[in-house]
Amino acid sequence: MLKLSRLTDYAVVVLSRMGRDDAPLQSAPGIAARTGLAEPTVAKVLKILAQSEIVEGLRGARGGYRLTRPLHSITLAEVIVAFDGPIALTACVDGGMGGCDSEHLCPVRGRWDPVNHAIREALAGISVAQLAGGNCGTSFLATTTTDHFVAAE
Repeated sequence: MLKLSRLTDYAVVVLSRMGRDDAPLQSAPGIAARTGLAEPTVAKVLKILAQSEIVEGLRGARGGYRLTRPLHSITLAEVIVAFDGPIALTACVDGGMGGCDSEHLCPVRGRWDPVNHAIREALAGISVAQLAGGNCGTSFLATTTTDHFVAAE
């Protein structure tokens, strides 16, 4: 099963909330209150998002966090990579070596690359605004070049 980490899921929730609110700067406690997530979790998510330059933190009495760009230009792929690392289905995808004891005998070695590429493209084609729906961006209708992924609001 392909599964995202909880922090990645929480990051999408945090970003969605930030995109819906009109305030230019938002505090971790404020976001926590509006999302129902624990404040330490929100703080951790915001720290990772800031390290990935998806949000920026401003210090001081009037500080807080803000998006570095509109929510419709932040892709799900970016968020996943920020929290879970590179999107890869298997250890040997994209020429990776040494992640499998059977790689020297494997009949499908290297053949996962097109599958991995299609999944990356699908995730890169979905913005956080599309997932958030409502007043964050366009309606959620994403397709990949292979038309294998279609979702509608």
